[in-house]
Amino acid sequence: MKKAIIGKKIGMTQIFGEKGVVIPVTAIEAGPCTVVQIKNEEKDGYNSIQLGFEDVKESKMNKPQKGHFAKAKLALKKNLREFRVDNIENYKVGDEVKADIFVVGDKVDIQGITKGKGFQGVIKRHGQHRGPMGHGSMYHRRPGSMGPTSTPGRVFKGKKLPGHMGKVTVTIQNLEVVAVDLDKNVILVKGSVPGNKGAILKIKDSVKNN
Repeated sequence: MKKAIIGKKIGMTQIFGEKGVVIPVTAIEAGPCTVVQIKNEEKDGYNSIQLGFEDVKESKMNKPQKGHFAKAKLALKKNLREFRVDNIENYKVGDEVKADIFVVGDKVDIQGITKGKGFQGVIKRHGQHRGPMGHGSMYHRRPGSMGPTSTPGRVFKGKKLPGHMGKVTVTIQNLEVVAVDLDKNVILVKGSVPGNKGAILKIKDSVKNN
C-alpha cells in the first residue's frame, strides 16, 4: 500500500464527463492529515503509520490521549487511523499528508461505517418477500419457517431473522478518483461510499491494483 489518508464525507453530487455523460460522485474532504506515530517491524511486529485528522479542543481529550500527542510534540487531533505501509522510511512524525497524493484515474478502497437503520424486519433487512395480504393469511411480514419440528428441533444457525441493521464497517473497493481540488483538499470519487454526511473514512490504494 503506497497511498493512504483520512477523509470526511461531504456528500454526493454529479459532474459531466468529456462526452457529456453524467457521473455520480461523492465529495470527500481528504486531509490534511498529520503523521502522529510510526510503527516498525522490530518493535511492533509490523510496519504502519498512524494519521491524525481534524483539530480538537484540549477539553475534549482525556489524559492518555493528550499524552500520546505530547510524546510526538504535535497538536491534538480528533480522529486517528492506522495504515499498513511497505516502507516506513518515506514518513516521519509530523509530516503532513494532503489530497495531492491522489491523481485523477487512481483506484482507491474506501472504508467507513454504514448508516444505522435500527431494528428491522426480514423484508427490509434481508430483502425477503412478504406473504399473502388477504385477511385469512395471517402471515404477512414474518420471517418464514423456523425449520423441522422434532428433528433437529432447533433453528439452524445463520437463519435470516429480524434484528439490528446497519452501523457496520464496510469497505467499497476499486472506486475511481475523477477529480482532485488541491486548494480545498477535496477529492471526487465515482459512486457512493459508506456513511452519512460527516462520516470519517479511510482512503487507501486499491488492493486489486497492487
